[in-house]
Amino acid sequence: MSARSARSAPPGSRRVVVIGAGVGGLAVAARLAAVGHRVAVYERGDAVGGKLARYARDGFVFDTGPSLLTLPQVFADLFEATGAKLADYLDLVPLDPIVRHTFADGTVLDSCADPAGFAERIGAALGTDAAADWAVLWRRAARVWEASWRDVLRSPVDSPLALAPLARRPGRLLRDLAAIAPGRSLRDLGRRTLRDPRLRTLLDRYATYAGADPRRAPAALAAIPYAELTYGGWYPRGGMGTLADALVSRCLDLGVVIETGVTVTGVAAAGGRVTGVRFADGGRVPADVVVANADALTVYRDLLPRPARAARLVDRSLAGFVLLLGVRGRTPGLAHHSVFFPPGGVAGYDAEFDAVFGDPRTGAPARPAPDPTVFVTAPADPLVRPDGHEAWFVLVNAPRHGTGTGAVDWRRPGFADAYADRVLAVLAERGVDVRDRVLFCRVHTPADLAAATAAPGGAIYGTAGRLLRTPNRSPVAGLFLVGGSVHPGGGLPMVALSAQIVARQIGAP
Repeated sequence: MSARSARSAPPGSRRVVVIGAGVGGLAVAARLAAVGHRVAVYERGDAVGGKLARYARDGFVFDTGPSLLTLPQVFADLFEATGAKLADYLDLVPLDPIVRHTFADGTVLDSCADPAGFAERIGAALGTDAAADWAVLWRRAARVWEASWRDVLRSPVDSPLALAPLARRPGRLLRDLAAIAPGRSLRDLGRRTLRDPRLRTLLDRYATYAGADPRRAPAALAAIPYAELTYGGWYPRGGMGTLADALVSRCLDLGVVIETGVTVTGVAAAGGRVTGVRFADGGRVPADVVVANADALTVYRDLLPRPARAARLVDRSLAGFVLLLGVRGRTPGLAHHSVFFPPGGVAGYDAEFDAVFGDPRTGAPARPAPDPTVFVTAPADPLVRPDGHEAWFVLVNAPRHGTGTGAVDWRRPGFADAYADRVLAVLAERGVDVRDRVLFCRVHTPADLAAATAAPGGAIYGTAGRLLRTPNRSPVAGLFLVGGSVHPGGGLPMVALSAQIVARQIGAP
C-alpha cells in the first residue's frame, strides 16, 4: 500500500478517496479532479463501471446492467463541467420505439419520445378513451417532473425540511402538492386516471425502474415515464459499457488515480471527521474527504457502522434475474427493447409482485414469479453480435438473494438453471420461442450481482422504495455517499446527478 501516496496538487485542494468505480464514483471523481482536488478511486472488482458491466463470449458482447440511457443532457453537462464534450466519447443513437410493449391479449404498443405521437399510438392500439386518459395523466406527470427537476433532483435533500423552499411559493406549492400527491401510490394514480387496464399495467412497470412495488411506490414516480417519453431513450453504439469507458477516460485525462482489485474494508474517522480508509490487506490511505459509491446499507452496516441508521435502510427492493443469450438468426417483431406482460392484466402483475416480495396478506414467502413480465434487449448493433445473430439480454423481476421471507437462496444447486428454463418457456408461451436457436445461455442471479457489486441482496437500484432516499452527506464530516441508493435515486441519470450534488458540497461545479 505504500505506493498509494498522494500526488502534489494546488493549494486548497483536498485528498479525496472514492470507494467504488461505478458511474457515481467515476462521475464525482471527474468533477472533483477538474477543479484540482487529488482524487484516488479504489474498486474491489477487476473492472470499473459497477453495475454498468459487460460479458463477452464468441463474438457476442452483452451489457449486464442498465440497458437504456435517458436524460443524456445530464451526462453532457458532466463532460462539459470537466472540459470535454460527450459527443467526443459516445455515439448516441435515439431509439424508436423506446420500448415495445406486448400485452397478453396480443396488443402491441410502441413508446416514443414524442408525446403527441405516443398519444396517437395509444389511440390506435387501445382506443380514443385510453388516449384521452393518458393525456390527463401526462399533464399531472409534467407538473411532477417540473417540481422535481426544479427543487429536488439537483439539490441536497438531507431531510423533509430541505423541501421547505417549496412553502415559500404558496401558489406553486398547492399545484405541486396536488400533482405529487404525497401518500398516494403509483397504482392508485393509475387506477384513478386510466380506465384501460393495459395502460395501468404500463404505468405500473415504471415503479420497477426505482426497484419498487407499484402498489407501494409513491405516485411521484410518474415523473419517470415523463422524463423517458419526453427526452427519449438512447443507446450508445457499442453498448452501454462504452459509457463506463468514457467516464474512465475522462478521469484518467484529469489525473484521477484508479486502482482495481482493491477492497476497502472501513472508513477511518476521529473527532467526528473522516481521516482515511482501511484496506483488506491492512493498509491505510489518509484522506480529507471520502466519497462512498456503495449502497448506503453497506456503508452504514460495514464501512462505518451505524446500526440505527442501517436498520432504517433495510427495505423492499427489486432484484433481477438475467439471461444472456447468444441467439442464431433474427427474430421478427423484436424491437431494441421489448416487454412481454403476463396474462391477467393488473391481477397478473399483482401475482408477480406478490411472488417477488412475498405476499403480506397470506404470509407467503418470496419466490421466483412463475409467470413473470419478461424484458428483452436485443440491439441491432453489429458491434455487439456476429453477423446473422442476436445478443439477448433477458431480465425478469426477482426476489433478492438471502434468507428470510423476503428473499431466496439463489445459490441452491439447480435452482437458477431451472428458473432459466422457466423464463424461456414463458417467452415461448408469449409467442417468442428461441429455445432451438440458443447457442449458449449464461445466467446472472441476484446472488451474482451481490457478489460483484456489494449490492445488498443483489438489489438493482439499491435499498429503494421511498420517495426520499438517504442523504448524500453523512453525519460524519467529510464522508459523502453517491449512487443509486441515495438521493436523488436509482438509474443512470439520477446517479450522475447525485455525483453533481456531492461534488458541489465538497467544492466543485
